[in-house]
Amino acid sequence: MSDVKTLAIEKLKLLNPEYPELIEAIVVANKKIYLSLKTDKTKIDIFTRIKLQIEKELSAIDGIDSVSVSLTSHSESMQSKADTRAVTSGISEVRNIISVASGKGGVGKSTISINLAVAINQLGFSVGLLDADVYGPSIPKLVGDRQKPKKSKAGKILPIQKYNISLMSIGFLVPEDSPMIWRGPMVITAVSQMLNDVEWGQLDYLIVDMPPGTGDVQLTMAQRVPMSGAVIVSTPQDLALIDAIKGIEMFKKVNVPILGMIENMSTFICPNCKNESHIFGFEGAKVEAKNQNVDFLGDIPLEIDLRECSDNGKPIMLSKTDSTVSKKFLEIAKLVKSKIEDNSNSEKPNIIIN
Repeated sequence: MSDVKTLAIEKLKLLNPEYPELIEAIVVANKKIYLSLKTDKTKIDIFTRIKLQIEKELSAIDGIDSVSVSLTSHSESMQSKADTRAVTSGISEVRNIISVASGKGGVGKSTISINLAVAINQLGFSVGLLDADVYGPSIPKLVGDRQKPKKSKAGKILPIQKYNISLMSIGFLVPEDSPMIWRGPMVITAVSQMLNDVEWGQLDYLIVDMPPGTGDVQLTMAQRVPMSGAVIVSTPQDLALIDAIKGIEMFKKVNVPILGMIENMSTFICPNCKNESHIFGFEGAKVEAKNQNVDFLGDIPLEIDLRECSDNGKPIMLSKTDSTVSKKFLEIAKLVKSKIEDNSNSEKPNIIIN
């Protein structure tokens, strides 16, 4: 999409030769253009007109469905700091961002996220994992680490490095027993900071463990983050599937490709008698994936080993590499990788800083 970015900048020059000088960042992803402009807050009316003018002009570019221009203003102290170093974004060097989401909590989304991250890493890719569930962060427990992140020389937050994965979670920043009594806007700000104020560095994949549901936080994330695709997690149970469908519809409305559905807790095999029980129903997510016209990526059974590995802070992908569950995660990772590469609607995020 570099030609689209070049075309967009050229169009801005034609509108006004000074407009390109205002650009802080420009992103082209999923047939959308995201543009951030430096703004003089004392002239907000003028910049609002400029914003509308730019959105109208760039919307005429072939292959672009929508344009979002955000206006940013810095105080003098902030601006002086910005003048001493290039304005950048934490995700500027991330090639693919994948959202792992569910319509409701309790379906094992975080367990899926960490094991998917490890599986993709085992395929030979550099991977990061952002725990965006501010109210119920699970990643610190799942990796057995609660150390506080440090800051880089540039003042960015350095992600926690564990199991060859770059990790960030609000759980690394606050005590484990401290409830997050925050309203929506505060949560959105916190998640944005964990994305943009973290020095993620060069990553092939950033997995975002989304909060459950389809509220303001989820919608804002889906709209603002240039996602390569979304993975929907559900149990086979009808109650979970109802909410999973809402998640699918939300991503469709904001033009984020659905990579597929994963059915978690698909079946339970008794460790003693080996009898298989479909506690939450039989192939519910697989059937619903077909109904929704999205791919079915695979199923993960309800196993004691998976629960014990999670509680012990070492993903089953690393603890029991030859287990059936680990092999299933690896196959799902291969499918996700293939979908990212082959999905013609998915664009890799690539930010140009002027």
